[in-house]
Parts: sequence; structure tokens; C-alpha cells
Amino acid sequence: MRKLPMAIFAALVLAAHCTCVLAAQSQRGKSEPRSRRSQRIRMEEVQVASPDGKLKLTVLPNAERLAFTVALGETTVLEPSPIGMQLDGYDLSSGVVFEKAEPYEVKETYPWWGAKSLAVNHCNGMKIDLQNDLTFDRYVLELRAYNDGVAFRHVIPGEGSVARVPDEYTAFVIPEGSKVWYHGLAGGHYEDEYKDKRVSDVQAGEWAGPPITFKLPGKTAYGAITEANLVNYAGMGLQCDGRRGWVTALGHRQPLNYPFELRYGRDEAKRLGKPAAIQGTIVTPWRVVLVGRDLNTLVNSTVIPNLCPPPDPQYFPAGLKTAWIKPGRAVWRYLDGGGSSIEEMKEFSRLAGQLGFEYHVLEGFWSRWSDEQIKEVVDYSKKQGVGLWFWQHSNQLRTTEAREEFFKKLHDWGVAGAKIDFLDHEAKEIIDHYEALTETAAKYQIMVNFHGANKPTGRARTWPNELVREAVRGMENSTLKERARHETILPFTRFLAGHADYTSMHFGSRRQDTTVAHQIATAAIFGGPLLTLVMQPQKMLDHPAAEMIKSISPVWDETLVLPDSEIGELAAYARRTGGTWFLAVVNGPGHRTIKVPLSFLGKGDYAALYVRDANGKPDEVVIENTAANSGAALTIAMPHGGGFIGRFVKK
Repeated sequence: MRKLPMAIFAALVLAAHCTCVLAAQSQRGKSEPRSRRSQRIRMEEVQVASPDGKLKLTVLPNAERLAFTVALGETTVLEPSPIGMQLDGYDLSSGVVFEKAEPYEVKETYPWWGAKSLAVNHCNGMKIDLQNDLTFDRYVLELRAYNDGVAFRHVIPGEGSVARVPDEYTAFVIPEGSKVWYHGLAGGHYEDEYKDKRVSDVQAGEWAGPPITFKLPGKTAYGAITEANLVNYAGMGLQCDGRRGWVTALGHRQPLNYPFELRYGRDEAKRLGKPAAIQGTIVTPWRVVLVGRDLNTLVNSTVIPNLCPPPDPQYFPAGLKTAWIKPGRAVWRYLDGGGSSIEEMKEFSRLAGQLGFEYHVLEGFWSRWSDEQIKEVVDYSKKQGVGLWFWQHSNQLRTTEAREEFFKKLHDWGVAGAKIDFLDHEAKEIIDHYEALTETAAKYQIMVNFHGANKPTGRARTWPNELVREAVRGMENSTLKERARHETILPFTRFLAGHADYTSMHFGSRRQDTTVAHQIATAAIFGGPLLTLVMQPQKMLDHPAAEMIKSISPVWDETLVLPDSEIGELAAYARRTGGTWFLAVVNGPGHRTIKVPLSFLGKGDYAALYVRDANGKPDEVVIENTAANSGAALTIAMPHGGGFIGRFVKK
């Protein structure tokens, strides 16, 4: 795998530009006299503003090097940042001719499983027709501005049978004095621990797996950099240039990560370390910057799924509400003990039914059972109101025939979903594999959960049968010591890209420096259409907080991130499902007391159930049943790694 050269980005751009000039003149035979080219080079400033007029994405008027800025009112979110789009080694972003700009508007709503149940897709867009003055390639730079984010992508027309190789070196330059939260790519790929630094302290050559979240000086705004609608293309990583810029690096340029090397070896990594050719029109993923004055805006953003196509009615006649796609909570024996025999798995399903949970996830041992034994477990589980998910290694599903056979068998057996593991790479070939897996699963009405995976990019809107994916350093990782810090970073970093299968709520040693109350609260904060809780189900039923655990929803109608929240310190959410509200708080390092007004509650009185930390006893909780209303305020004292969860039911 080849790393981005350590030279500064400007030097890279200059070299690429010189290469393009020489190549265009010597190889394409389309060169013009310098005087004629100079007369044709022109570029106008193009700006698109959000519907509320506050957020602006501007392409600067420099024909020699396309660049952009992002501003929220008078606040600079991104400083002038160079765009670097290459095609077959030619730099399309240097020496451009502006032809026209066509504005448009998108305004729609659709059902969603996120921080809220209704997504609002409202933006102003602009399609800029450009021509490279050296290669004569014509293409479109498309811009969009939402109230809570901006995005851009390249559309490069091409004939269906012609294959060309794209590459990107676009930078995102974060203002001086900002703080950034990011994780590397070489260690655990998308399962690394987060760093937090001043942006000027990030060294040249450091890698990040998006989203990168940043806080501007003076806490004037927050931002997050990622991508959306990744399809027929390689995934985007980011590498720091040492000057506050994060440079786009497609999958073939990203460092070899340990999980991939462990499972597939260096020869396979070397094969995928070559840029991929694309036939026909090249449509890049959207390069996205989420922007908000507060964390609540980032968490509630639906910009990423907004940038993806709606579901195909061929597979999803009712879209997200298609009958065979159902969110739910799952039990799983892998982390908290339990056998793997048929009778033991039937018992897990029975206990899941007692909890009111909808699903039971089985690891690969199911493949050792006969068809008759599988049907026995499936049918028994269904009688308990529980659907099964079967694990499978992704390398067993590389061919069309293998995918067809696997998903058809699951359908015929009555299995609800597949947990597909060990992808661990962002090469185009692997991205194509995701699409093939999700489409074949949809054909046979099977839901999917990707593990050993890359970040989500909103494609769950297009394929709502993808309920969740991992791409997070979750509870499976037993070596993470500072879990309190980690679990107060994730809601404002990884979860901004989409649902994450963290496999929450462990009361044993894996919880490290967090309390039991903290762990229960994570079940509400780390929610998703498939919410897997790893505590052994009998222990859940026997626990003093069983009533609370059984009532936590996997999906939410409304979410409010409370003002006390701060990345790496505290995450405090008020979340509503139907007419019931939950207040979930997880504390990071250090003791903390907060006072939370209950103004989010509606009119009238509520029956309240509280699960608090037991003073000096991290393994225990205090249960309180009381009354509450919107005029009250709740004082919550928490130790290092403490937590709180409350439920409010209208009387």
C-alpha cells in the first residue's frame, strides 16, 4: 500500500500541474499556444447558500487551482482549500475554463431511523460546468448547501466501454486554534481509538478514518468531515499535510491496516494497492462537511443519507416501512458467556422473548448444524417472537453464485438477517462487494449487519435492509482502558456517519472505568435499527434495572443533545419514542454534577423511573420511582465514568 508523499500539498499540486502540462502536450496532441490558452482561462466565483442563508460553500475564482471555502455567517469553518481531482494522471482541477452554473433546489422529507424519525432533505444546489484547459475534459462540479452542512462532488462524463482511473487530492483546511478528534487507519482500520489534538499539532503524514470532528476556536461552531453515497468508487481516508489540511486519499493510497493484513496477507493488500479503473461516467462520492453552532445540530443532521438515492421500489415497495424490514434489539452470547449448542441457543431465544427483544444473533457455529437442526432453532425462536441473524465470513460470498446460494438458504430457513464480517478495506473492489451483498440480500428479503467494516456513507437510505454496521472500536475490544472517555467521544464522531454496532451494555470487566448506570445509558445513546446488547439475557432479566433495560427503544422519533454535552467529557441526550421520553447521560473522566431542566417533557404529569449510580459502588445502581413534569429540574451527580438514565411516561 502506498502512502501519500510527505511533501507539502502545494508541492504535490505543482508537480501534478506540471505533469499535466507535459502529458497533455506530448501525449494527447491537443496543446495550444500559450497565448491562446491564457486567453481562454477564466473562472468565476460560485457560491451556494443554505436555505436559511447562513451557511455558504464558495468555489474561489482561481482558474489555475480550484479551491473552496466554507463559512457559517461570519465564522470561517474551512479556510481556502485546494480541490485536486485527477483522471488518468491528469489534474482536472488546475487550469479550468468556467462555462456555466445551473442552480437548483431539493425539498423533500422521508422516514428515517436516526436521531429522528423524519428526515428533511432541503438544500440549494449548483452544477458548475467546467473544462480543463489542457486536456479538454469537460466535467461538472456539483455543490449543495444545507442548513447543517455542505457537500460537493465531481461528475465526469464518459462512454460505457471506456475505463479511466480517477484519484483525488482535495484538502480540507481547518482554521488555526481548532481542536480535532480523529482515529488512525493503520492499526484497527475503523476500529481505532480516538485522539484529540489542536489541529496545528497534528503531524504531517498522520491518517484519519472519517468522520473527523472539529471544534472551532471559542466554541463558535463544530464541524465534521466525511463522505456520502460511496458507490462504484474507492472509499475516502484523510491524511494530514502538517499545515492544518487533511488531504483526501482513496482506498489504494491508504496504509495497510492490521486486521486486513492478518486475514488476507500482504500480497492481497498489494493487489488492492493499485488505483481502480471505472467504466463510463465517473460520479465521485459527495465530500461532506457537517456544520453547526452546537452538537445538537450535528447529531440531528440527515445530510449524509439525504445525499443518497431513495430505496428501489423493486425491492422495497414501501421504502423504509417495507414489511420484512423491522428494527429491534438483539441478544448475543459472544461477550458475556453462554454455550453454542442447539438447546442453549433455543434458551437464548426464549430469554430474548422474555425481555421483549426482537432478535438473536448467532456466530458461525450455526454452519455446523444440519438443515433440520437450523429449522428447529429458527421455528422455536419464531414462537418466542424472536428472529435469528446468522454470521458469515465475507470471503465466502465473493461470487454471484455464493451470494445467491447463501441468501436463498437464509430466506428458505426463515432467518431474518446476516451478520457479514471481515471486509476491512476501502478499495473499489470491496465497495462493490458491499453493494452486491446488500442487493442480493434485498432480493431474498434478508437484513444485513456489516462487521469488520468501513464507515457508513448513507447508503442505508438506498438499501434500508442494511440495519447497522460496526466500523467502531466497540465492546468487543477488551483492551480499551479509557472507555469513559471513548464512549463520550463516539456520539459526536463515529455516530455522525450513521449507526454503529457497538454491541453495548456489558457489566463485567470490559466496561473498564465506567459504571453499570453508565453502561445502561449507552444503550439509549448508541441506539440503532439493530441494537445488540451483550449482557447475558438471564442477567438482564434478573437485574434491578430490568424494567428500564427492557423498555429502551432501538430507534427514536426525536433527539435533543443537551447543552452540557462536550466531546470526550459528557454526552447527555433527551430522546422520545412515541409519547415516552428518556434522559440518558454518560460521563467521561472526572466527577461531574449537572442540573437538567425537564422542559423537553410535554404538558401534564409523568411517571418517572430513574437508574442512578450507587455512591462508591460502580457495580450497583439505585432505582427510583417518582413523578416529574416539565417545570422541574433534575440534579445528576456522577463519578468518573458514571451515568444516568431516566424514563418518563405520561400519566
